[in-house]
Amino acid sequence: RFIINYSIKTMKRIVTIAFWVLGLVFCYLIYRSVTGPIEFNRIKTERFTEVIKKLKDIRNVQDAYLKINGKYADNFDQLTSFVETAQFTITSQRDTSWTEFDKTFNIEVMRQGVRIDTLGHVKVKDSLFKDDPRYKNLRFVPKFGNLPETQFTMKTAMLEKNNVNSSVFEVYVNKIDVLKDLDKDLVEKELVKTSVEDVRGDKIKVGSLEELTVNGNWPTSYDAKIAKE
Repeated sequence: RFIINYSIKTMKRIVTIAFWVLGLVFCYLIYRSVTGPIEFNRIKTERFTEVIKKLKDIRNVQDAYLKINGKYADNFDQLTSFVETAQFTITSQRDTSWTEFDKTFNIEVMRQGVRIDTLGHVKVKDSLFKDDPRYKNLRFVPKFGNLPETQFTMKTAMLEKNNVNSSVFEVYVNKIDVLKDLDKDLVEKELVKTSVEDVRGDKIKVGSLEELTVNGNWPTSYDAKIAKE
């Protein structure tokens, strides 16, 4: 009888401990179901912000390249060389008028036009980056944790709109390359987001090969966050 009572008490103790363990496991799972997405969004936003900073730098250099060369750069080597060697021309513009003899009517007539004067030059590097050498690494996506180093993909093309050919470019990185060390289920959900409040689609990108735009596919909240830094 003593052995039976001891066995029953032991079983009750084991069952009690098991229930406590199960309870703790359930509590942890509930906790993770709540905090997991919050932590994922925090890390995602931090990483996307750093990526978007670089995309904005790339866009600024491409805009400058277009103004000086009439087309976008085809690759990052061209962009780096451009920043190191190119110059903006500073000009002033003013209306002007003069008189000249019109041979058709044999009279002096008033002419009007615009006079453009060159005031000087400013290096593109000084204008966009000052003493910051970050332009040398524009091709590289910011490195996060133990993720392997990766590069942005750049594409250019000529796009015809209304019988006019225009230079266009697109630069992007796949979201998975920025998030692959995080929760797989949450990453899969992120890749298919299309809301205007999210970075839309499976890439973080700027520019387009189908439209005449240099906008990014991120919401303005990222621009506001970067502007505050």
